[in-house]
Amino acid sequence: MTRKTQTGAAKIIALSFLALVAVSVFFERLPLAVLFIYLVVSVITFIAYARDKSAAREGRWRTKESTLQLLALSCGWPGALMAQQYLRHKSQKLSFRVCLWGMITLNSAGLFWMISPQGQAFLPIF
Repeated sequence: MTRKTQTGAAKIIALSFLALVAVSVFFERLPLAVLFIYLVVSVITFIAYARDKSAAREGRWRTKESTLQLLALSCGWPGALMAQQYLRHKSQKLSFRVCLWGMITLNSAGLFWMISPQGQAFLPIF
């Protein structure tokens, strides 16, 4: 797969997911705050990747990989996926990519649970 294809795929995956969240908000399956959280944390995550790439180039203090993965798990994975492709950062290290896809899977599973009837029963608590 070429870099351009990977970047296009990452963009489609991230934007499709955010569109799914927006549709879920529109149909009142999720609170608007969930979409807001995904957008804000994704931007923060993208910025964290950009700062880490800059630090790597300049030999400065780096962001821990666990911090980047935690940001991905905490609703920032669309930003992480985009940053990984657009900035070409953390895109070659297989162990990091595998862990990132684990974070994406866990976060997505949590969101899909929230949309499910069991999750819907839980949401009014918040």
